[in-house]
Amino acid sequence: MFRKWLFVLIALMFVTSAFAAKDKNSIQVKGSDTMVNLGQAWAEKYMEKSPTDFVAVTGGGSGTGLSSLISGTCDIAMSSRNIKEKEIALAQQKGINPNEIKVALDGLAVVVNLNNSISKLTLGQLADIFTGRVANWKEIGGKDEKIVILSREVNSGTHVYFKEHVLRKNDPNSKEEFAPRALMLSSSQAIADEVAGNSAAVGYYGMGYISKKQKPVAIAKDEKSEYEAPTIENVINGKYPISRPLFIYTNSAPEGLVKKFVDFTLSKEGQDIVLVTDFVPVNR
Repeated sequence: MFRKWLFVLIALMFVTSAFAAKDKNSIQVKGSDTMVNLGQAWAEKYMEKSPTDFVAVTGGGSGTGLSSLISGTCDIAMSSRNIKEKEIALAQQKGINPNEIKVALDGLAVVVNLNNSISKLTLGQLADIFTGRVANWKEIGGKDEKIVILSREVNSGTHVYFKEHVLRKNDPNSKEEFAPRALMLSSSQAIADEVAGNSAAVGYYGMGYISKKQKPVAIAKDEKSEYEAPTIENVINGKYPISRPLFIYTNSAPEGLVKKFVDFTLSKEGQDIVLVTDFVPVNR
């Protein structure tokens, strides 16, 4: 009986050791839905070059990614917003030291249905639409149809950025919120699909999601400014008014496999992938 249990114990130790060895060659990347396609493209190319390593990439939103980093359940958090002070404080309580790395730039596209006659809007008009002050397309030159407002859910960095920079106009004292009737959707793809099938809908997402099934709207800072389309060139030259940096966060300065992957994202090959996935490289 003793020899039997000794054999089982040795077998369990072997399995545990095998899993531990595997874990050394794998990392978990989690967070921003805006960045999830980019992250997966990075992971695929990286694993082609380093077939003994494994990189798992999942979305869930910037807040989810940062929460996972803080709880120690992922190695890299993808975020389309800066980490908040309260998140830093919580991380430090748990012995986590968030390290911010800017890996790309993004423009947020505002999109409407292909049958919508509206093709350009000011930031002020956008704020009026998404807060509900403008409720019908006819109020801004469109057809007589009640506007269907689509937003990312509150855990999304895209949601936070749009609220702070469009609804609140970068005013830290502003309390503007999305209209209560706004539909909060779980992903950028969900917004894209709803806009494609709903003639009254308006939504926003990272410009990497732009397709022929929706119409991106040109945006101006105000009525005296030029209307600019959400393109890579306009994000680079600063003309497009709704653009932002994209980040990854690690626990302290990256080491080992995490460092290898981060270095890859910032390499020429990694930044070429940024461009191919319709984001803007930080290293050119």
